[in-house]
Amino acid sequence: MQCRRFWVSGRVQGVCFRTSTRSRALHLGLSGWVRNLIDGRVEVFACGDQQPLTDFERWLNDGPELARVDSVIAIEMDYVKYDGFEIR
Repeated sequence: MQCRRFWVSGRVQGVCFRTSTRSRALHLGLSGWVRNLIDGRVEVFACGDQQPLTDFERWLNDGPELARVDSVIAIEMDYVKYDGFEIR
């Protein structure tokens, strides 16, 4: 198990990005959280197995239908146990 922190830039607020991110994470069996940042980015902290995290990162690069993702920055993090995936 591992965790990754992501910062997603573009048109990612006000387009159901957090709700879609939560749904995708739960579908992939990931835990963690997602939140809007004051600078217009979305921050995501996701934990799980390597392949689902890789699939999740690939999805974040596209985002939901109404979003426009310009960039995704990802860093590996120490594992933290979360129950579920919350919108903060």
